[in-house]
Amino acid sequence: MKHQLGDAPIQQKYREQMNAIAHALDDVLNPELHAPPGTTGAARETGFVLLVYPIGNLANGDARCNYISNGADRKDVVALMKEMIARFEGQPEMAGRV
Repeated sequence: MKHQLGDAPIQQKYREQMNAIAHALDDVLNPELHAPPGTTGAARETGFVLLVYPIGNLANGDARCNYISNGADRKDVVALMKEMIARFEGQPEMAGRV
């Protein structure tokens, strides 16, 4: 069965790496709280989401996006993504510079 972008658990080929990255990011961003990324509540001051996907294949529906966070509330993530999409759509395509 084909999944829509990120509606399934993390693909096994990314699971170990994404968990390691999430733990490392949480340790850097929330050093006072040495807890697993699934912990939620006021103890964390900084939230994050990590999206991992194969480059160039999402737009044509041939791939999916893998998602992990450090316990972010889904409503907050939806609001964040809506804001980012609006921001990205409102900006012209920009070329990178060195």
